[in-house]
Amino acid sequence: MSPDVISAPVTVGTSKSDRAHSRARAARKRKAVVLLARVLLLVAVLGLWEALSRAEVIDPFNFSAPSKIWDQIYTWTTHGTALGSLGEQIWVTLQEALLGWVIGVAAGVLFGIALGRIAFLADVLGPYIKVLNSIPRIVLAPIFVIWFGLGPSSKVASAVVLVFFPVFFNAFQGAREVDRNLVANARILGAGDRRVTLQVVIPSATSWIFTSLHVSFGFALIGAIVGEYIGATKGVGLLVAQSQGTFNAAGVYAAMVILAVVALMAEGLLTFAERRIFRWKPSDSGH
Repeated sequence: MSPDVISAPVTVGTSKSDRAHSRARAARKRKAVVLLARVLLLVAVLGLWEALSRAEVIDPFNFSAPSKIWDQIYTWTTHGTALGSLGEQIWVTLQEALLGWVIGVAAGVLFGIALGRIAFLADVLGPYIKVLNSIPRIVLAPIFVIWFGLGPSSKVASAVVLVFFPVFFNAFQGAREVDRNLVANARILGAGDRRVTLQVVIPSATSWIFTSLHVSFGFALIGAIVGEYIGATKGVGLLVAQSQGTFNAAGVYAAMVILAVVALMAEGLLTFAERRIFRWKPSDSGH
């Protein structure tokens, strides 16, 4: 009987290890299959687009083709644009979007936490915020150009108003959803309003805030691009406007591709930062 008793735990431990390895292999296999499916879908869409354009099933003048878009990006990269180097245009737009994003996020978090914690402020300012949120904020871009001119300030203002509201509402909801038991325990331990806000409310609302950050940077780019499209001296949005003015569909699509790459890089950085901050959270095995 003793050999059986001794071998039983080893068998259980081995089976658990095997199951863990099997799950890891299955997760890696799923990621590889998903990545392959994404690549195949992209290749299929671009290939169909190219084929339809070359066969003139779709109008190549209006819809362009992936090969022409690539040629436009290559030309801009190697020979520059009419406004200067492509890198300079990207950097101008990125600066405007980043500054607008930082200001919009800071204001959204500040007002969201404040109104989430102070019911009187929420009751007084709530209707005004709802009215402002109901205004199509894109239409404010021409007003900002009139107010601040063709420089970066008007683009930053457009980015701020697009970023502020999603961040505000998430921060506000995060402050409202804080576990009341945590707040009560902090009160019992002698924490005042300031310490409760800094040490309980803000950390609890961080996951809500990070959720809004993923979409808000895209909004910041939209704000900067729209502002540049309406009136600017440099930037990717001005490239779009010039390409449209010369009926250069490839130039319009090329600018969209460049913006998509910038947005994806920003999304990757935010995801990396979120994983570093929330390392304590269990990972989702389905992703």
